[in-house]
Formats: sequence, C-alpha cells, structure tokens
Amino acid sequence: MRASVIQIAVNEDESVEARRRRVAALVREQAGADLVVLPELWTTGAFAYEDFGREAEPLEGPTYEAMAKAASDAGVWLHAGSIPERDPDGPLYNTSLVFSPSGDLTAAYRKIHRFGFDKGEAVLMGAGAELVTVRLPETTLGLSTCYDLRFPELYRGLVDAGAETLVVSAGWPERRRSHWTLLAQARAVENQSFLLACATAGTHAGVPQAGHSIVVDPWGEVLAQAGAGEEVLTVEFDPGKVGATREQFPALKDRMLGLQPPRRP
Repeated sequence: MRASVIQIAVNEDESVEARRRRVAALVREQAGADLVVLPELWTTGAFAYEDFGREAEPLEGPTYEAMAKAASDAGVWLHAGSIPERDPDGPLYNTSLVFSPSGDLTAAYRKIHRFGFDKGEAVLMGAGAELVTVRLPETTLGLSTCYDLRFPELYRGLVDAGAETLVVSAGWPERRRSHWTLLAQARAVENQSFLLACATAGTHAGVPQAGHSIVVDPWGEVLAQAGAGEEVLTVEFDPGKVGATREQFPALKDRMLGLQPPRRP
C-alpha cells in the first residue's frame, strides 16, 4: 500500500481560498497513491481561534467540494484533514472528511478531545461523540485528530472496532514536538497498528508548528518522517503486517482492563 502524507504549511500571508486551490493541486499530484492524508484545520490553522467562526463552513461546503473533486481526479482515497464545520443545528465542530477514489464522502469524524483547557477550541467547538473507522480495500482506518493522540483509550476503541491503520490529522505546536513523536510511536506499539500522523508546518496565529509528520509500523519502527517545512511524505507499507504482528506477539489478547464483562449464560 502506498500512502502520501502531505504536510501543509499554513501561513497567514496566504488566503484560505488560495490555500484550498493549492492543496487540491497537491492532492492531484499524488495520483498512483492508495491513500493521501492532510493535516488538521489546514484552511484556517489549528491555533487561529479567531478565524474559526468566520471561516466555518457546512459539511458540504467549499472545502468538501474541492477535496471531493481532487480525490476523484487523482483516483485516491483522501483523508482531507479537518475543517471548522458549522452545523446548522448546533455548534462548530472540528470535522475530518474522508473521500473515496470516486469522490464520494465515506466518513466524517468530529474531534472528540478538544484542546485549550477551557479556552480556544475547547469552548468554541462542540465535542464529537462517535469513533469512526473507514474500510479501504487494503486496510481499515481508525480516525483521530491532534489532541486525541494523548488519549490511548480512544485508540483501543478504534482497534476494537476493527482499525488496523490509525490516522492522526494534526496541527501540533513545535514546542511540544518531542511529545508528538513519542506518542505516535506509543499508539502504534500498544495497538500493534500502523500509524500515519500528518501535521501542519509554518506559523499561524503566532504559533510555530511542529511539522515532522510521521509513519510508524506496528512494532514502533519509524518508516518515514518529514522535516519542519512543507513536504510530501510518501511511504509504502504492507497492511498484512498488522495481522502478522498481532499473531506473533498477541499482547492485545492479554488485555484485562476496559473490556466488557463476559455475558452470563
């Protein structure tokens, strides 16, 4: 399986519409890949809180339309990162979109863990409530977004739902970059899954971004990692390694906590 992780630079001197066009072109350039992954809130910037309300769009808004067309043109599965979604019947959400190679929306994931400690995203956006997986021909994706990476129980839930490849779309700050790499490897190892983590580059709202998007295998080995700037990280991996790893080292079968009690006859 071939995946392209596009680490987008989000800078304030580029308009949202210009960046949307540029990113669509980058997606089209990945024709031949099986999966393309974009970062979190790349239209606005994950820390540009004051722009969330102004740039929020309905689920089937301009970013949806541009990414659906780009996925179809390239013939790829596209995890289009996340957008500030405006629900007409509720609050804003940090929502990830996944498109099939025909350009159809196959999944939308509303970020469950909101960052900000009672400010920023944590108060401006609603929390999602559902774990989301997406079945591809080669593997089953488990979706997550940025701050989710710090909550291992979410990934256990995704694995229990059948996930074999964990995808993290993020806008992670440079000042905590060491956590980014550490947690990405930990989530892959403890869930015996591939993990593809796509972050933003650049600086927005005065916050330098970590970049360093990363692909990790089920043993925690780093298959590829980007640098600090905008970059397309392309990697080939064998999804069959997940089942082989879980059979060779069946740690998941030894779980004792957090499982449903056995049903009485």
